[in-house]
Formats: sequence, structure tokens, C-alpha cells
Amino acid sequence: MSQTIDTGAVPDYPQLLGHPRPLWMLFMTEFWERFAFYSVSWALALYVVAQFYHGDPAGQGWASGIFGAYTALIYATGIFGGYVADKVIGYQRSILIGAAVMAAGLFTIMLPSKPMFLLGLALVIVGDGLFKPNISSMVGQLYGKDDPRRDRGFTLFYMGINAGAFVAPLFTGWLAAHFTDTPMQQNYKLVFAAAGIGMVLSLLWFWIGRRGLRGVGRPAPGAESRLRVVWVLAGTALAVPVVYGLLSKIGPDGLQWLLGLLFVGVAAMLVVEAVRHDRVQLHRVIAMLIIFAFNVLFWMFYFQLGTSFNFLAQNLVDRQMFGGWEFPVGWFQSVSPLAIIVLAPLVTLVWAGLDRRRMEPSIPRKFGFGLLFNALGFAVLTYALSSLLDPRGLIPFWPLTLCYVLQTVGELCLSPIGLSMVTKLAPPRLVGLAMGGWFLSLAVGGNLSGLLAGRISGESGMTAASALSGFTFSFWLLAGAGVVLLLVAPLINRLMHGVR
Repeated sequence: MSQTIDTGAVPDYPQLLGHPRPLWMLFMTEFWERFAFYSVSWALALYVVAQFYHGDPAGQGWASGIFGAYTALIYATGIFGGYVADKVIGYQRSILIGAAVMAAGLFTIMLPSKPMFLLGLALVIVGDGLFKPNISSMVGQLYGKDDPRRDRGFTLFYMGINAGAFVAPLFTGWLAAHFTDTPMQQNYKLVFAAAGIGMVLSLLWFWIGRRGLRGVGRPAPGAESRLRVVWVLAGTALAVPVVYGLLSKIGPDGLQWLLGLLFVGVAAMLVVEAVRHDRVQLHRVIAMLIIFAFNVLFWMFYFQLGTSFNFLAQNLVDRQMFGGWEFPVGWFQSVSPLAIIVLAPLVTLVWAGLDRRRMEPSIPRKFGFGLLFNALGFAVLTYALSSLLDPRGLIPFWPLTLCYVLQTVGELCLSPIGLSMVTKLAPPRLVGLAMGGWFLSLAVGGNLSGLLAGRISGESGMTAASALSGFTFSFWLLAGAGVVLLLVAPLINRLMHGVR
């Protein structure tokens, strides 16, 4: 917990393009971290099938489970990272340690044995837990609590996330396709090497630029001792084998129970802290937790991009372009971040224009729209799989592309808004923990996504029939949840007591 949070004081930063200058440093730090993360994300499940199953589609189930567990733990560890920053060493030191551990893990997953691969994933997970929630929390600390630019600052920061996510599949997908004289599993290792270099750049960018923060994110008074850093490093060293065990032993089904218990624990801590304040703070925490539950559903289906959508693109989509050139599988995952880069400024202008007319949708309504747009993406895929299969059993290129765009519109309705929501609704002394709770809701959705993708692939790999069944289920559940949230939005708005 930094002194800035305690006092509510915000340094008088120099401004750049209408926002505090440090926002742009955090923007680029997050850009390189997301470059690393999304480089791994698009290649991970495909690499598992190629390296450990020699390309056999029967490996899709285990690959999906590992991807889901990896994604879940990436976000779940944010709870502990947020608490470490709040209570132990501050945000800046947490980010630096996390970046270093992540870089080590990204280089480790290049090693060809399954145990070393899982060890590398464990390092990435633990490091990202220290990094991800805390850099997001620092964005909120650059603005006063009632600064109207806060939501727009988070949306710009979210563009940094998606700029990294856009470049990563294009560049590393080109790497994987360019080295054609080597087996694909070797090419995927080049992807992981590029991700490791990107994480080193993120670490250096923050190390050099952190002075411009003017003390924001530093340890609280009385917590400056470097001995605390030593204890955090020791805890990190102990956490890595624990996460390794979760990946290799407990499996996604057991992990789902563990994540559920963790979510209940975080919710209880936030409620207890809110009770110490007043009834208004308690109501705001309850509203935040309700939205977290709907957030789980959004990401359960959105994270199909790393598993079932990848297998769909690889095996059931006609990717032949002009002149016989084949569109790389990984490049599909640049569609969403490109759409965000294009659409995020427009969405920001729309929200600002509606706000001037007192017509801007409330936070829960924006989340409801997000769920409905996600559902529309699956509606397009179910139409293609039921009506557009060619004699080779392939669907056209455009439905998967359009699905990504529609999901992106949904993401813009809720994800950057969610980050800002946490900083406005959370108890002031536990903003980092609440941000960890936000990422825990993504974790639960991520693990469920792996379980769903494993069921779609089954024991012998994805087929058009199994994909149609799974995506139809996805559409109906998302559409139903979106309608329910729109209906209960007035109740949630009352619980938020004026926060918009």
C-alpha cells in the first residue's frame, strides 16, 4: 500500500496528450509484457500437441487442460501479488521482481522435456502474479479519485495491452512459419525465445522509467527495508514448486475447486474490510462481487482463442489465400487486438459523448452488452459449422475472423471498464487485493475454458460436429447471462451508490 493511496494525494505530473506522463511509461512496460504473454498464448496448446504428442489430435484434450490451468493460475496468483504490493514491498518492487521471474520462465519453457516445460510455466505464472495486478493498480494511482479522465486513461492503457497482443502473433507467427526447414516444435521454441526477450525489455523499460512516478508505488512508510524484498524472493522460490505441482498433479478439475475456495476467501476479506468502513462501502463491494461472477462467464468463452479456436483454425478453416499462400494459424489472434486498437478510441469517444448527454450506460449495463457481443461471435461460428462446410469439411475464413471482432466489441464493453471499476469500488486499503480478485474471476473463467475446450475436442480431437455442439452451448449460455445482467442492472446501480 503506497502513501498515495493512504492520503489520496496525487503528484503534480507533467502532462502528455492530456494524461499524466507516467501513464505512457506504464503503457510501454505493459506492451512488452503482453507481447511476451500473447506470444506464448497462441503457440502453447499447438506446441504441446506437436512436441509431446507428435502432432496426434488426441493430445488436444491435455493441451487444452494445460492452457486453461496456465491461464487460470496466471490470473489467480495476482491475488497474492496484489497483497504483497499492498502490504509488504510496494508496487514498484513487486513489478520488478515479477518481470525478472517471468523472463526466466519464458526461456525455460524452450527446454524440450515436459518437466522443464511445466517448470517454465510455473515461473511465468508466479512472476506474472507479482507483475500484472500491480501495474494495473498503478494506473489508477496516477489520477485523483474523482478525476473524469480515469476511465479514459485505463482505456488508453488497455490499448497498450492490445498493441503488444497485436504485434506478438504477427511477429512470432512469422518466426514459426519462416523457419520451414525445421520441425514445428522447434519453431515454437523460437516463439518462446522472442517472448523472453520481450519480457527483458519490459523489465528494463520499467526500471529506467520508474523515477518519473515520483514515489507512487514505493513501499509505505516503515516498509522500506530491503529485508522484506528478501522474504518475498524466498516466498517466490517456494511458490514455484507449488504451482508446478498444481499444473502436473492436481489437474484442471481439482484446480477449479481450489480456485472457487480462493474466490470465496478473497470475497470474505473484501467484505470484512468494507464492514469496517460503512454501509455504502459494503454495498459497493457486493456490487463488485456480483459483476465478478458475470465476468467469469465472459472469459470462460473468450479464452477459447488459445484452445478450441486454435484447433478450429488449424483443422477446420480454409486458410488458403491468394497465390496459394496459407494464412498462419497464429495470425487469427492478432484480429482481436487490431480491432481494439482501431475501436478503443471510438468507444472512448462514444462513452464521453454519451456522458455529456447524461446517457452513458452504467457499469453493469456495459458488462451485459459485453456478454451479448461475445454470444454473437459464437452465433456466427454455429451458423458456419451448420451451413457453410465445404466438401473438404472446412468452413470459410471469414466466420472465425468475424467472431474475433464481435468478441472484441464485447471485451471493450467490459474489460477496461472493469479495471477502472475495481479502483473505484474497492476498499481504499485493499485496492491491490481487489485487483487480484478481478484477475481471479478471469482465472476461474480461464480454467473453465480449458475444461470446455477439452470436452469439445474429446479423446480423438475436434471435429465439425463436436465444435458445433460446444459453440451452440456457448452461445445460449452467454446470451442468457447477458439478458439477466441487463435486467438486474438497476439493482446493482443502487448498490454502487453513484459510482459510474
